[in-house]
Amino acid sequence: MSILGRILVTLMAVGVSSTFAYAQFSGDAIKIGVLTDLSGPFAETNGKSDVVAVQMAVEEFDAKTLGRPIQVFSADHQNKPDVASAIARKWFDVDGIDAIVGVPNSAVALAVNELARSRGKVLLATGPATSELTGKACSPTTIHWTYDTWMLANATAKAVTQGGGESWFFVTADYAFGHALEKDTAKAVIESGGKVLGSVKAPLNASDFASFLLQAQSSKAKVVGFANAGGDAVNSIKQASEFGIAEGGQKLVGLLLNSVDVSALGLSVTQGLVFTETYYWDLNDQTRDWARRFGERRDMLIPSMVAAGAYSATVHYLKAVAAAKTDDGLTVVNKMKELPTDDAVFGKGSVRSDGRKLHPAYLLEVKKPSESKGRWDIAKVRSVVLANEAFRPLSQSECPLAKKD
Repeated sequence: MSILGRILVTLMAVGVSSTFAYAQFSGDAIKIGVLTDLSGPFAETNGKSDVVAVQMAVEEFDAKTLGRPIQVFSADHQNKPDVASAIARKWFDVDGIDAIVGVPNSAVALAVNELARSRGKVLLATGPATSELTGKACSPTTIHWTYDTWMLANATAKAVTQGGGESWFFVTADYAFGHALEKDTAKAVIESGGKVLGSVKAPLNASDFASFLLQAQSSKAKVVGFANAGGDAVNSIKQASEFGIAEGGQKLVGLLLNSVDVSALGLSVTQGLVFTETYYWDLNDQTRDWARRFGERRDMLIPSMVAAGAYSATVHYLKAVAAAKTDDGLTVVNKMKELPTDDAVFGKGSVRSDGRKLHPAYLLEVKKPSESKGRWDIAKVRSVVLANEAFRPLSQSECPLAKKD
């Protein structure tokens, strides 16, 4: 059979007879890998929740528009860049994975970012915080989706500092994410007229925060900012409650706390605590409906912004693949930047030239137990930061892809 004949047979086999566009696909299926923390400090906030969210997006998408099935894979990166890189390399080079979603842990994300760049594959960074992914480390095939350290710092620090919390002490996770979050927050505090009295670094996955909390307490800072996440955030804030730090007059601020963490800690421990998310389940009918469907598949766990981000990014990725009629990484990401975003969790938004996904952020305050009407009713919205203000301005970006005009 001639080459043309074989192409025609292939097109007919996938039900596409009017166009040769689908010959641009590299395999018989679109393959998405969820690379996340399934066993460490981010297992509850990310982990299985990332996998469930991606599966929901895939199941809701009409795969017939692609002419091929969509497959979801998952793996545990163990919060180790070398382990994550080995998994991603095999996925790209051997298994034919087209896109990776998730990668909580900034050090892991930066490693996978470089590997995806070298392979021309898509990275949907829905779990990490480092703003370097849209800064010096930006890549033409990476999109940073849910949040970043710049947004967390500015949305939270400005509001708290201007509200009377003008002196800060940080309890910081001792790795790339924690350092970046403290740096960005400290800058926002100072720019808002406040001052930083000090900080202490705690190792990842620490179990005892006593010495760190004593330093925070003795600093007499009006605000104790926790520049950590996942299990570390939960443990440090729980122990801060046991130390009576809030009762002593110091304000506790979770710089990367989310609804899952607050729910796990309980309102009696976290009441009055301030944190920022880009998704909260009780914003509108769409967010409530998606949360209900997610909870039914995730042991009735309250969804956080990172699960919402994994869902949203996958929805937009699949729309872009269908529109571009290819799974080529650079082409698909360019199409993702071209198309407006719209989904049940973030609503309407966009992706900038530097790979930053834009949507609003919400400054939340944990309710008192007496204010809560149910298990998931944990917070009230103190303020909304609009999408064009929530993230670092493009004019300040160090990303060479940024179109600053």
